[in-house]
Amino acid sequence: MAVKLYNTLTRKKEIFKPIKKNHVGLYSCGPTVYWYQHIGNLRSYIFSDILKRVLEYNKYKVKHVMNVTDVGHLTSDANTGEDKIEKAAKKEGKRAEDIANFYWKVFRNDFKKLNIIEPDIWSKAIDHIKEQIALIKKLEKKGYTYKTSDGIYFNTAKFKNYSKLAKLKKEGLKAGARIKLGEKKNKTDFVLWKFSEKSGVRQQEWKSPFGLGFPGWHIECSAMCMKYLGDNFDIHTGGIDHIPVHHTNEIAQSEAATGKKFVNYWLHGAFLTSKGKKISKSKGGLYTISELEEKEFRPLSYKYFTFTAHYRSPLNFDLKALESAQNSHKRLKNIISEIKDDNKLNKTYLKKFENAINNDLDMPSAISILWQLVRDKKAQGKVKTIKEMDKVFGLDLLKKERSKISDNIKNLIKEREDARKVKDFKKADKIRDKLREQGIILEDTKEGVKWKLSKQ
Repeated sequence: MAVKLYNTLTRKKEIFKPIKKNHVGLYSCGPTVYWYQHIGNLRSYIFSDILKRVLEYNKYKVKHVMNVTDVGHLTSDANTGEDKIEKAAKKEGKRAEDIANFYWKVFRNDFKKLNIIEPDIWSKAIDHIKEQIALIKKLEKKGYTYKTSDGIYFNTAKFKNYSKLAKLKKEGLKAGARIKLGEKKNKTDFVLWKFSEKSGVRQQEWKSPFGLGFPGWHIECSAMCMKYLGDNFDIHTGGIDHIPVHHTNEIAQSEAATGKKFVNYWLHGAFLTSKGKKISKSKGGLYTISELEEKEFRPLSYKYFTFTAHYRSPLNFDLKALESAQNSHKRLKNIISEIKDDNKLNKTYLKKFENAINNDLDMPSAISILWQLVRDKKAQGKVKTIKEMDKVFGLDLLKKERSKISDNIKNLIKEREDARKVKDFKKADKIRDKLREQGIILEDTKEGVKWKLSKQ
């Protein structure tokens, strides 16, 4: 079956053709490990996980690499401000290495909660300083670099078609009012190696042919891509915010160094939004997976929620929308738990599902097809077909739920009982309806109230 993917580079949906038959080289931009990853960040990793699962479902052998940025990511894309890891280390009074390892561990734990398959290779920037220095030397030899008082920069004016990924206008290479040039020749020029201001002030700094310092954020991805996937590989993923700067710079430095096309397919996920605006750390009020759990939301219900919109479309988030998705996810699992296995495969529904996932990872359609299957009273082969589908969803659809209810549900049941005792039946009915929406059915018996999971 042909897999169609939207390639940001061409702005078209294309039939995926790997460089090597039945093999895929996949690189995903990973976390900068200075703080907790929020649910907006995690939407991007759910998207790259679905991509990997769809490719593997189609019998491709995927080599997946994800970087861990533990040095060199400055607080501004204009190559100014503090290194995010160093800044966090100062704030928490810890070693930079400990900061990076702690938040990387939390990140990996979030992966487990969301049933995201870990990459084959976790590639830490700090473990690849030698490769980054070698790549900068290569660019220097080819005349793409220049030196300023604060570092070694890539001259974007010397790279033909610098704007091809982001479709930037030609004047983007000229000085602009928004970005101060300083010693930069062009406002889009970016740092490859940043000099230490004073020796020993930074925790992370290295000797190099260019001087004492540390690598820039962009160079790490190119160096690690080339080490593990080669000069030209199949797919690179990330958020749409990476298009105009980070990924544009990756292409420029990589292709300048090798003279080859860097990546064949670029895939980008859209933002998680709130009231139409991008959710981000800088704006605050953002949830982590652990914080959602404290509010009695399940991580896999958040994952289910992300499937309600295509990965290239913005997804508006609020707790009410997440609650609705969680109730839907619970109902789905309850229905599935009642289905009897006939050990058959429903090829009709499976074909519809495969057409959806292979059409640029159309998860909203895939979820809709799953619901059609479970509700179809005449359909056979449901269990085996759902098992196949869940290889892509990763929602634990056939995993048995523990027969217990949360403290929040228990409190609502008690609150309803108290309302009934004082004959506040309007409030009691309202609570009953709320519980029904969450998949809990109440039965009033002589022995007291009993509950059961909804079957529909």
